[in-house]
Amino acid sequence: MQRLLTRYAIGLAVLAVAACSTPAEEVQSAVPPSAPAAPSVAAISPDRLTPEAVKAADDFLWLEEVNGQRAMRWIADQNRKTEAVLKGDTRYEAFRKEALAILTAQDRTPSPAFRGEGIDNFWQDAKNVRGLWRQTTLDSYRSDKPKWTTVLDIDALSKRENANWIYKGADCLPPDENLCLVSLSDGGKDAVTVREFDARRRTFVSRGFNIPEGKHRIDWLDKDTLLVATDFGQGSLTESGYPFIVKALKRGEKLADAKEVYRGSARDGGYGVSPMVMRDSKGVVLATLVSRPLDTFRSEVWDITAGKREKLNLPERVSVRGMLGRAGGPPPRLVFTVEQDWEVSGQSAKAGTLMAVPMRMLLPPPPGVGLVMTERDLSVFAPTARQSVEDVRVFDERIAASVYDNVRGRLIVFTDKAEFGGWQQNPIRTPENVAIHLGSSARSAEEVFFTYEGFLTPSTLNLASVAALTSQDVRKAPARFDGSGHVVEQFEATSRDGTKVPYFVVRPKSELTGKTPTLLFGYGGFQVSFPPVYKPELGKLWLERGGAYVIANIRGGGEFGPAWHQAALKANRQRAFDDFAAVAADLATRRITSAKNLAIYGRSNGGVLTSVTLTQHPELIGGAVIESPLVDMLRYHDLPPGASWMGEYGDPRIPAEAAFIAAYSGYQNVKPDQKYPEVYITTNTRDDRVHPGHARKFAARLQAMGYPALYYENTQGGHSNDSDPILNSERWARHYIYLARQLGLGGGE
Repeated sequence: MQRLLTRYAIGLAVLAVAACSTPAEEVQSAVPPSAPAAPSVAAISPDRLTPEAVKAADDFLWLEEVNGQRAMRWIADQNRKTEAVLKGDTRYEAFRKEALAILTAQDRTPSPAFRGEGIDNFWQDAKNVRGLWRQTTLDSYRSDKPKWTTVLDIDALSKRENANWIYKGADCLPPDENLCLVSLSDGGKDAVTVREFDARRRTFVSRGFNIPEGKHRIDWLDKDTLLVATDFGQGSLTESGYPFIVKALKRGEKLADAKEVYRGSARDGGYGVSPMVMRDSKGVVLATLVSRPLDTFRSEVWDITAGKREKLNLPERVSVRGMLGRAGGPPPRLVFTVEQDWEVSGQSAKAGTLMAVPMRMLLPPPPGVGLVMTERDLSVFAPTARQSVEDVRVFDERIAASVYDNVRGRLIVFTDKAEFGGWQQNPIRTPENVAIHLGSSARSAEEVFFTYEGFLTPSTLNLASVAALTSQDVRKAPARFDGSGHVVEQFEATSRDGTKVPYFVVRPKSELTGKTPTLLFGYGGFQVSFPPVYKPELGKLWLERGGAYVIANIRGGGEFGPAWHQAALKANRQRAFDDFAAVAADLATRRITSAKNLAIYGRSNGGVLTSVTLTQHPELIGGAVIESPLVDMLRYHDLPPGASWMGEYGDPRIPAEAAFIAAYSGYQNVKPDQKYPEVYITTNTRDDRVHPGHARKFAARLQAMGYPALYYENTQGGHSNDSDPILNSERWARHYIYLARQLGLGGGE
């Protein structure tokens, strides 16, 4: 749910868009807009909004104790009751088997990652539930049957060490990328243990780097030095639990003896300081930077190359994408997108602009030396109001980016041709009306993997040459469900303030009756875009059985750049909720579905959205899946690491901000005598990104007030739900059994 300066995520991969019946800008409502009325909000007096008063009024604080005995007994009881309902449905086993077959299919496209001279992949299936880190050659990967060599077997490692290891990736030192920092999570948490691994010898390095569990930010400086931001002991973490100190750790040195190279402040917000070592295609360091987050979205970027500490002249809302240049060539240029209007050296850039600026223009000039400017255009690409720059890959001389236009993607290579008037846009041919997701890139070979796909069309993996401006299909994923009976459409709803909100519908081709069981998905936060995506489990378990699926591109997301996101920040959060409600109402007006046949789904920040929709507009929905949610927004800052999101939601400790948060917070706005439909609330015990107390307390309060609420908590797996495919198949089966029962899809009992 996070959009960091270094693109760290929560997250969330945006892959592709289906063919649209009509471009968004041409959509005209076939029926008069009928946005829902303003929600009824119970006024809460200021004296009840202080942190002390909020805490005193909470009857379920004991559920915030993650592993508390009373809480765990409550969870066990809830799980038994929920399993009796969902697993007791005669369709459950069929749903589970179908989901497991998809998640463990041997003909899945292995996700490729360039490393050294080969291609890596992390693979999980029914036999290797924790997974295999493996490698092959590019030629072999292109073949029908790649020959894989196992680099690290996580199942075997877990068994050997009697540990609950979940693989969270490896960071390998360029250019040969044989020395790697392997991140291992205990049960799926975001916090990881980092251990040095020799990928050539396929063994952990004896007396190598070993960083104990934490939410680290680490980068290689050279083969004997790491830049580490971590928990260095008392006073080294922010209130969110993230590090604000960077140290240089030498090989063989104890963490306590590492040398400090940068320090932020314990009062910093966001997700902790992050070292960023910028290298060229040969692995030579171009610059060493540190990102210091001031809050969720504002940050400073510092240059610490060669021991100096200089703050770059950048706007506070910025996303660093990489660095152009090579050692011995022209001065390197920092590549970034600005998330606010900005002016530098007499050139103006609108929010969302992709830029490439020489480092010397971002650093203070030496004393007595004037800065010599060039006529070069610093803006690489300036999107319109309906466009956004999404994924970016930076090479020595070129930039590749996926650009969305009304939630439809293009792949563009930008080349600096100053002698011809600045940056040239060179599109790489892709199908029309798709979304583009950039994957792993090889800087030295100037190649990048990318996928395109649609709601009803499986993904196709391509390999593009950014130098030759060509691409070649590598493999196409097989269809996992029959989509021939469905159609994809794009419409717009009118929100309460008149804003047009686009949304996609995947529905049966049959005549509209207003009774189609429909699942509406929304997120609306952190500038995360959600164009449609080919979702095999949804297609098999839901669409094939006659259901419909909707994605609402509401404000708070990034579909139309920073302005679309910032329109729903803090005091304006209600706009995202109004947008979502408008889409729900529009679906009924168009007779695509009706309230009793419509369920909503959201997880993480989407849990804010779904819990608020339940409490503000229960008349619009017949059910809700609320997964890993934020719900108690008046105490979210006290539930780690919630304080890192104050740039998105506001600070409940400030009276004025507590007031606008209290107006929507789902937990505080559960009211008696409402017609809430039965909801399904679920989370994971080991989720250390969104505290499980949110989900627990919401379910407990609903139940205490006499409302129907199913609750299930998986005691394994973290926020990413990446622990193993068996657990994930059970998770999807529970979701869709609830939805099928609630909306009357098919049979069952």
